[in-house]
Amino acid sequence: MRRTATMHHHGYLWLGSGYELAKDGPRRPGHPEFPTARVVPLELAHWLLKPRPFVQGTWDDPGAAAAWFGQRAREHASAFATAHDRDVERIAGKVESARRAAAGGEDVAGGWYLTGQRFLSVCLVACDPHPARPEFPCPEQ
Repeated sequence: MRRTATMHHHGYLWLGSGYELAKDGPRRPGHPEFPTARVVPLELAHWLLKPRPFVQGTWDDPGAAAAWFGQRAREHASAFATAHDRDVERIAGKVESARRAAAGGEDVAGGWYLTGQRFLSVCLVACDPHPARPEFPCPEQ
């Protein structure tokens, strides 16, 4: 993907129950609960349709965006449901993949099941314009 001079990424985080994740309706635009539902949308670009307070951070620099992604993953890593997901080298690889994807103007999705039937979603969503949904407004405008 090509980057434009205005390309940036917004960070979004959701930590909730697997039950909420399985409820499909609130994860779709057009559903009455969508605007206020904190659960990760079915399509990453749909985060851009959520109110501004959902944005956890905004970065022009892909390295800074990936660093935030990695910090959020590492904060919760001890609760990841599997030893495979908790592996420090595996997490570092995901952060490097996030940096490369963000540098290419792509979205980044990280998702992990945690103990207690919880799920963590950490996302970086490309913006201004979004590569697949250029009609979606930037939440900062």
